[in-house]
Amino acid sequence: MRFTSLVIELIRARPRLIVWIAVLLQAAMWLLVALLFYRSPPGSLATLLAYGREYRVGTDLGPPLSIWLADIAYRVAGGHVFGVYVLAELCEIATFITLYHLSRAVVGTQQAVLAVLLTMTVLAFSSSALDFGPLVLARPLWALLLLHSWQIIGQRRGNAWFAWSIEAGLLLLTTPAAIFLLALLVIFALSTAGGRRTLRALDPLFALVVVAVLALPYAVWLMRAQTLVLPALPQLADLSARAIHAVWLLGGLVFGAIAVPVLSFLNTPLFAGKSEEAPIIYRPPVEPLARNFVYFFALAPALGAVLISGLFWLETVVGGAGVVLVMSGLAMVVMAGDLIAMRRARMLRTVWAAAVIAPAAGVVLAVLFMPWTGTGEIATSMPAHAISDFFDESFARRTNHRLRAVAGETQLASLITLHSGRPHLFIDADPGRTPWMSQAKFSESGGVVVWRASDTAGTPPPEILARFPGIVPEVPRAFEWLVNGRQGLLRIGWAIVRPKGA
Repeated sequence: MRFTSLVIELIRARPRLIVWIAVLLQAAMWLLVALLFYRSPPGSLATLLAYGREYRVGTDLGPPLSIWLADIAYRVAGGHVFGVYVLAELCEIATFITLYHLSRAVVGTQQAVLAVLLTMTVLAFSSSALDFGPLVLARPLWALLLLHSWQIIGQRRGNAWFAWSIEAGLLLLTTPAAIFLLALLVIFALSTAGGRRTLRALDPLFALVVVAVLALPYAVWLMRAQTLVLPALPQLADLSARAIHAVWLLGGLVFGAIAVPVLSFLNTPLFAGKSEEAPIIYRPPVEPLARNFVYFFALAPALGAVLISGLFWLETVVGGAGVVLVMSGLAMVVMAGDLIAMRRARMLRTVWAAAVIAPAAGVVLAVLFMPWTGTGEIATSMPAHAISDFFDESFARRTNHRLRAVAGETQLASLITLHSGRPHLFIDADPGRTPWMSQAKFSESGGVVVWRASDTAGTPPPEILARFPGIVPEVPRAFEWLVNGRQGLLRIGWAIVRPKGA
């Protein structure tokens, strides 16, 4: 009897089950990593939550939707950041399930599984899994837009226009890159006969009305804030340096998707056994419009984002790598042909699992072993709860008032704002970033000023002392990391600004 791997048979018989199992296992893996090894939020998540507490229509962090949703998830979880981690993984799950439905419409159910599995390796390396923000929320919204755009253009389903308009409006409320992504959809529609035929109907006009209504509040804020200005074009002398920067960004995208060509190469006949009868994953022929749709949205977002980011010297690609690479797995499956032979299935499974697990394993190894080298700090190892509890209780004990605001070093101040009292964040180095608080308001309400202590006396840095000339530094407070290793304790200098009238 010819033996076939159980996984291959499940891909043939129960493709949706395989997708759900793989996606849920990856989400559970990251949530377990966060639960066991994260004592403070990753990246700028604490600052995002501090902004979300204010419920502003617009801030310097961008459109408000991801900021609001993060705060809602934080409150629903009872004031625990784990709720935001769950929200981030829900976005990840929604992205892959939406991609499965889009892939099924293009290459059939069996090869759609392969497209999802390949894309999982891409997003695992190219984007953060738990650092919720605009780049994470934009992924499922962009995937949904691609799905409904194909239903409108390729399948001529007019009833998808309403969902498309809602998703386009929400994407505009999520990331500034939405205009660039929507422009690509318009370009593809105008460049194809099916797309031009679709745009002649009245449905696009109604969709534009819905999009305008959703985006209107943020557009009004942009006009009032006078931020609708185009960045300055680079000088001719700077073009070579910016071109090199664009090449580096493109190299980062290629590295993020490196598992896709590696798995495809390992599946070539070079690695097949002489007597092996490789099982076949079949699909119906892909129509030319679908092929063009997949290739266009696999290449155009990535190349366009690299060009824009390099031209204006942006640190990351516009929209984020997780957005511009979301179609790379499906593009590779379309390129592979109608019959895909799964050679050396056990080796492919091992390499795929290693690619998906490697980022999480890297986080765990860094948390456990990097402190013993003494070469750097792990931000997620800061004891956020102990820090926020200490300063909240110290302020209440000294002033008999509830802590209302925190200033000083932004990273430390953001961790203190996670306390159940949710004090305001005041970025005193750039007060325009926190318009809900000013120097006068901070002096009126009182608060805590924090910084990294460089000596046992807790002497504040000169810039903080210049902005708060009357503060009296307290004895620095030392906190232990999750793993202390050879690095010193986290020493935080602090001072209290007493409320007026206290």
